[in-house]
Amino acid sequence: MFGLLCQQLWWDNLVCTKGYEGSIEKERRIVKESRYYTPKENNRVACHLCPRECVINESKAGICRGRVNHGGKLYAQTYGECSSVAMDPIEKKPLYHFYPGSQILSIGTTGCNLKCQFCQNWHISQESVSTHQVSPEDIVKYAKKYNAIGVAYTYNEPFIWYEYVLDTAKMIKQEGLKNVLVTNGYVNEQPLLELLPYIDALNIDVKSIEDGFYQEICGGVRLNPVLNTIKLSKKNGCWVELTNLVIPTLNDSPLQINNLINWISEEIGDSVPLHFSRYFPNYKMNLPPTPLATLEQIYHQSLQRLKYVYIGNACEINGDNTCCPMCNRIVIKRKGYGISQYNLKDGRCGWCNSEINGQWEKYMETDK
Repeated sequence: MFGLLCQQLWWDNLVCTKGYEGSIEKERRIVKESRYYTPKENNRVACHLCPRECVINESKAGICRGRVNHGGKLYAQTYGECSSVAMDPIEKKPLYHFYPGSQILSIGTTGCNLKCQFCQNWHISQESVSTHQVSPEDIVKYAKKYNAIGVAYTYNEPFIWYEYVLDTAKMIKQEGLKNVLVTNGYVNEQPLLELLPYIDALNIDVKSIEDGFYQEICGGVRLNPVLNTIKLSKKNGCWVELTNLVIPTLNDSPLQINNLINWISEEIGDSVPLHFSRYFPNYKMNLPPTPLATLEQIYHQSLQRLKYVYIGNACEINGDNTCCPMCNRIVIKRKGYGISQYNLKDGRCGWCNSEINGQWEKYMETDK
């Protein structure tokens, strides 16, 4: 079905267009003026979408490569341009406490406002690839056609696709479907607060709890805006899960992990699920993969402060099941992205009746 979906999108929409490197590509049609910018002298503009606050010269793009200056106005160059479209299990985001077992239409574009040396999707976040123009109306149509619970804005950084995500999320919400962001959380507060009323769940990637890691490894950015995004998303009623890619020697020390889990427990609560993911060499980083022993140690360390901890990218470790924090018995048993055992009743443990935090309503695989 995934291949058929991509083929359908290919033929139903506009022709494929190429990416660009740093300046406006003349063949690409500018379709949407950007939000959150101010004009400056000499036809420059200042972008206020993310904390980088890029000042962009005429005919140039910001660091994210998605917002370009044309004639002293800032445009969302990638509006409607999809690099990736698929039907994914919700567990792939990863979201383990949000409608488990459901399928979600997942879309992404190109570009990113971070420059992580270990990026796993660098071919679309840091390079130029072919895209297909897909309107928000068509995204709604395909989500309904394939019986998705909604749309996940993922694969690259969705906040740099802001105008398109906002327009699409409003339509998806009107249809009674769900909106999910898989994000690095590097966005300014005002645009975040405008979008959050339409967002149901987020998986936010916390690269490290240390500011120096963000500056040195992620392209000169800062930690605090990410933490602010997490707190505001939680405060505004969205379901939030966090991910941390464990990289040997860079963010895996017991002290760093302890600081991370303490911040989560104290600032947003011990019921927020935390997904640790095993690192493998990618893009510009050639460190060896995360040792399994490190992941096991981190798993047990984190469970001392947090109720729900998971290990990803490591099938050797039994770290993807949801266990009741009271009786420690498995309430959701997973195999890959599938569910082999489900023992929740009305959001409570089927063994001891304790509450299991999450949004557990089941979507039946029937036409609505």
